[in-house]
Amino acid sequence: MSAIEFNSEVISLSKPLKYFALNLTSNDEEAKDLLQETLLKAISNRHRFVEKTNLKAWLYTIMKNIFINNYRRAVKTNTIVDNTKDLYFLNIPQQAQSFAPESKYSEREILKKINLLQDEYKIPFTMYFDGYKYKEIADYLDLPIGTVKSRIFLARRQLMTMLKGYRN
Repeated sequence: MSAIEFNSEVISLSKPLKYFALNLTSNDEEAKDLLQETLLKAISNRHRFVEKTNLKAWLYTIMKNIFINNYRRAVKTNTIVDNTKDLYFLNIPQQAQSFAPESKYSEREILKKINLLQDEYKIPFTMYFDGYKYKEIADYLDLPIGTVKSRIFLARRQLMTMLKGYRN
């Protein structure tokens, strides 16, 4: 297959590729960027395509891999290293979110309900909610990990019962 034939076949598949990109990104501009990057990579790596194989599947694989690599890169840029004794990775958002007044009200009500829990459920639940790992909670409270997981589960169940009116 000549370069012109290959390029025209790749371009002819751009519409289904755009739908696939939209499915992956859920954003029109990001989908266009992903499509463009996929087409560029496919055309520049034409020599790697094996003739008499499925070109559409090859292009979808390229797009999926680009999307995954971009996602991983974005996650890495949002991760910082905490230089404390334990060296945990912390994920921080790049932008501050503004909350609607009703969500602040809901947060206050939820926190009131959390404070109504018995300490044996409230402490592990709030520690887990604050980002502690099961092992850290178990070590801090001097409890088996299974007990910690059970108490967090039971706390969630109690909160769901207390907060029946709060659904997303």
